[in-house]
Amino acid sequence: MKILDEFKTFAIKGNVVDMAVGIIIGLAFGKIVSSAVNDIIMPPIGLLLGGVNFTDLNIVMKAATETVPAVTWNYGNFIQVIIDFLIVAFVVFLLIKAINAGKKKEAAAPAPPPAPPKQEILLEEIRDLLKK
Repeated sequence: MKILDEFKTFAIKGNVVDMAVGIIIGLAFGKIVSSAVNDIIMPPIGLLLGGVNFTDLNIVMKAATETVPAVTWNYGNFIQVIIDFLIVAFVVFLLIKAINAGKKKEAAAPAPPPAPPKQEILLEEIRDLLKK
């Protein structure tokens, strides 16, 4: 029973739940980025390069026969994955940069001065009463 209790404690910790949420959101974000790259960014780039679709770029290493499919080296798909990665990395960079800029603004804002101790407040009140 002790192992199950330890596992339950581990699985319910906030860090594990946060990590799971991050992974799920990351997967969804990956789909968004893949769609953006494949459907929005790559068609104009392919058009500029003469109608090239990167995912279709390959070199046939062995031609297909009636029973065996062709053996191809799909370097275009590799180029597409590299472009996807660069776009994701750039977006993450921009997000981190924005977060850091927000933290710098927080750090740059002067902290309010600490409240004086009660003794000083009492002494100031006594001083003010003595002045009257």
